[in-house]
Amino acid sequence: MLGLGFWIERFTATGVTLQGLIREAYEVEDNQISGAPAWLDSERYDIEAKADKSVADELQKLSFDQRLVEYRRMLQALLGDRFQLTLHRETKELPVYALVIAKKGPKLQETHPGDNDPTGMTFGWGLLKGEGVPIALLVRHLSQQRLGRPVLDKSGLTGKYDFTLQWTPEENRAPMFKGTRDGGQGPDSPPDSSGPSIFTAIQEQLGLRLESQKGPVEVLVIDHVERPSEN
Repeated sequence: MLGLGFWIERFTATGVTLQGLIREAYEVEDNQISGAPAWLDSERYDIEAKADKSVADELQKLSFDQRLVEYRRMLQALLGDRFQLTLHRETKELPVYALVIAKKGPKLQETHPGDNDPTGMTFGWGLLKGEGVPIALLVRHLSQQRLGRPVLDKSGLTGKYDFTLQWTPEENRAPMFKGTRDGGQGPDSPPDSSGPSIFTAIQEQLGLRLESQKGPVEVLVIDHVERPSEN
């Protein structure tokens, strides 16, 4: 089975390409990786790394979102160490999805100041649930759903909102990260094959839509990379 796995004390990768690892480490799409040799997306690797106990103990104290940030930093360091990867960032005009308001208007429930409702995001396989969160956080999570291009916020919505978004993920677009999430639906729960696509769900459930446009996108330009030596 192909994929990545992050747990508190270890990281595993099975049959993944270096391009796939870079996508996950830097939260980018394929068209945001430039200057890559052909083997970057053809040769596959199995990787297993284990964290020191002191590091694992510190990770245990973090929320899942906080751990995910640390995992990505650790993966970036691993790529630099094992593949001698160095890169720099540029901004280019590329195809994007703009999150805009649908014709019938938004269906989000605004959270008003003084409300005692909890705040944060719950997410799983085909599920995003927000409580008192800004649209920017929704856009961030949509950009992590392997839609083929980044998502930009052009909704004009400035408040904080409650919402639930449920859809059937496409297998080839599902996030590669696996591991234990803090509550909510598990990442390996099978999707309901009769459910809507994420594009349909956003329009029907949130009153928003993803519109194809071009916009400024950060691109990773690879300066140097090497095949790893066997270990």
